[in-house]
Amino acid sequence: MLTVPEVGDFERRLYTSMPAVLGAVDSGEIDVGFAAIENSIEGTVNATIDTLAFSTDLLIQREVVIPISMQLLAAPGTSLGDVTEVVSFPHAIAQCRSWLQHHLPHAAQSAANSTAEAVSIVAETAGPTRAAIGNVLAGELYGLQPIESDIQDNDGNETRFVLVAQQGVPKITGNDKTSIVIFQRDDRPGSLLSILQEFSARSINLSKLESRPTKQGLGNYCFIMDLEGHIADEVIADALKNIMAKQADVKFLGSYPITGSTSIEVRAEANARWKSAESWLTSLRDQIRS
Repeated sequence: MLTVPEVGDFERRLYTSMPAVLGAVDSGEIDVGFAAIENSIEGTVNATIDTLAFSTDLLIQREVVIPISMQLLAAPGTSLGDVTEVVSFPHAIAQCRSWLQHHLPHAAQSAANSTAEAVSIVAETAGPTRAAIGNVLAGELYGLQPIESDIQDNDGNETRFVLVAQQGVPKITGNDKTSIVIFQRDDRPGSLLSILQEFSARSINLSKLESRPTKQGLGNYCFIMDLEGHIADEVIADALKNIMAKQADVKFLGSYPITGSTSIEVRAEANARWKSAESWLTSLRDQIRS
């Protein structure tokens, strides 16, 4: 959260898990929350996306992508050979799976609600056989030393975080992303294809598409989608309106500035074509006799 200038002066509170952060925003306990939603190695943080999809009605305000360097942290004087247990957030452990298998194949792995909590647990026990996977700052705050550095399985490891609030959609910038959840009303052959065709017909690029169980029985799934564009774009609004009217229920998770490059020119061209088509249709309707 230190990387988000807009909230740099806010009072900061630490919560034990991503759902706890989102729940605190949903209840009004805090104004905005910062939660991990996706990792380049391990994929979606299911606890975050499920809370946004099923348990709250929050809106994403922006995204932040942060390079992730994982450290194995322990009490001063601990060596790698001393470690018999590794504690961390399951997503963090998974990002270091190959390294752990190679260097600590017999060490037990214990789950914590976050990497920060894992570091605090190890610091409190102060034993020579327990280590945490976390970042350098957490280690410094809790007085632990890095036994090994950069233990993630991929040097390009990055995590996408989202800033969420109870309400409000950031204004369109031309470099935006829209996140939605689609719940099909009828599970029939071709239903997903018909939904995707709404986007394809309007030159809307999907940067993410994945299924999640709806928690209502085996075989019941919804779809998490990230679209390039903003709800203020005519083509995005028209596609979502058509899907809602004909095929599925849509939960809007937010339209917000995107991190990194995107096809701004493609979006602008698609919007221009849609406006031209809308003007053409309006001119025809204006000729209808009263």
